[in-house]
Amino acid sequence: MIRPRRSLLFMPGSNARALEKARTLAADGLILDLEDAVAPEAKSLARDQIAGAVIARGFGKREVLIRINSLDSPWWLDDINMAAKARPDGILVPKVSTVDDLKVIAERLTEAGADPSIRVWAMIETARAILDADKLAAQAHDPSMRLAGFVFGPNDIARETRIRMVPGRVTMLPIMAHCVLAAHAHGLDMLDGPYGDISNMDGLRDECAQSLDLGFDGKTLIHPSHLAICNAAFTPPAEDVANARKIVAAFDLPENASRGAIQLDGRMVERLHAEIARRTIAISDAIGALEQG
Repeated sequence: MIRPRRSLLFMPGSNARALEKARTLAADGLILDLEDAVAPEAKSLARDQIAGAVIARGFGKREVLIRINSLDSPWWLDDINMAAKARPDGILVPKVSTVDDLKVIAERLTEAGADPSIRVWAMIETARAILDADKLAAQAHDPSMRLAGFVFGPNDIARETRIRMVPGRVTMLPIMAHCVLAAHAHGLDMLDGPYGDISNMDGLRDECAQSLDLGFDGKTLIHPSHLAICNAAFTPPAEDVANARKIVAAFDLPENASRGAIQLDGRMVERLHAEIARRTIAISDAIGALEQG
């Protein structure tokens, strides 16, 4: 089943008011954060507040992830044990670099008795993770690894690699394309990192369009004011959905059942276009169901 992931909004776990507000925001998903947005002295409070919020549910159809602290921190074990009991939709693991990192997470979830429905998302934000993106993504074929997708982390990548962050992200394009290819080659979703210039809505709109063109399935966000633009960017236009339904209907006709290509409205359409069309329809329908509920 396709799940809309146009917008996943980071919410600091140490801010009880933000956690409550998250229940009303038009985000496809929420990332309740224990890492960057939480000071060391507030980690325990954030962990308790996130546990209470997730156990209470009330987030509707929004996907709920918990971002734990990295494996080199003193907090990640407590984070993952809490998540196993609270049962979010998934956990987001920062700075995943090796297959062994994924194995450690999977083993700890099993040891903690985590429900099989809890999935793992890996943040790609180190040079090693980029170089080994295909190896990491290939772990999706092992159900015990629980791997559901990647989240691109441009700021940490820039810090580690000394790649400069420039307008338009031209310096990051090869890396982003590489990670998208690795993720989709193994059936994973790939989410883009957040846009940092909070008040620059035109810049956000351009970056969302770029993300879509590169093949990202959605974008993580750090401010609620970005939700409407991000959701609009990753929502298939009504015209595209109507055209997709026409393509699928044409290939479903008995006379076209064995044909690899047909003429439709004066142009040649191949069966691969029907596959793309079905995904467009599925995403559109899933978005509609999410927004109605």
